[in-house]
Amino acid sequence: MRAKQWRQGMIIGLLLLVIFWFASLIWGLAGKAHIAVSQANEAKQQYQVLEERKALLQANLAALSTARGRDAAIRTAFGVARPGEEVIVVVPPAPATTTPSLTWWQKIVAWFK
Repeated sequence: MRAKQWRQGMIIGLLLLVIFWFASLIWGLAGKAHIAVSQANEAKQQYQVLEERKALLQANLAALSTARGRDAAIRTAFGVARPGEEVIVVVPPAPATTTPSLTWWQKIVAWFK
């Protein structure tokens, strides 16, 4: 009777160890899956950024493939002009000055002068 209880206790203990071992394996796999999913999402975001940059670079290349686009890029980058062109400086209009209205006393004094 005592030996049978001892064997059952050993079997239960062994089963608990196996269950604990499986749980730790599952926990480790879940952690690795979480890391993999987060890295996949990060890779997707980087891919989107690279695709946007690719589209921008392709648009720049398309613009630079024309003579007008090359001319505009050179003008912007180096501040140059074609022969015969002159610099135009746009000056904002001067603020309109208004003469202050005279008080009745100043009008009378100005009339006598």
